[in-house]
Amino acid sequence: MNDVTIKITDRNGTKHDIVAPTDMAMNLMEVVRSYELAPEGTIGVCGGMAMCASCQCYILSDTELPIKQDEEDAMLSEAFYVKQNSRLGCQIPITPNLHGLEVELAPES
Repeated sequence: MNDVTIKITDRNGTKHDIVAPTDMAMNLMEVVRSYELAPEGTIGVCGGMAMCASCQCYILSDTELPIKQDEEDAMLSEAFYVKQNSRLGCQIPITPNLHGLEVELAPES
């Protein structure tokens, strides 16, 4: 089993060092939910289909991520609090190359 360490700043500004498994086909949104870093019902509302932007986060590190697909780009174009470094957590699979990723959860909208 390969685990990666990810630094996540929650919506209250608290920083968490999270250990996430790379062998469970999880994405960043699911990791946030499993560690209860956001109140239930406020993240991953659409179930990870890139249809709600409740899992929007800001990428703070230079970690190489998957290319943003059209669906994610379209959802972010309609979301609140979008920044240049915004991504949807549901579109970021947990893989070994995410080790050291740093993100901040966007405010709830």
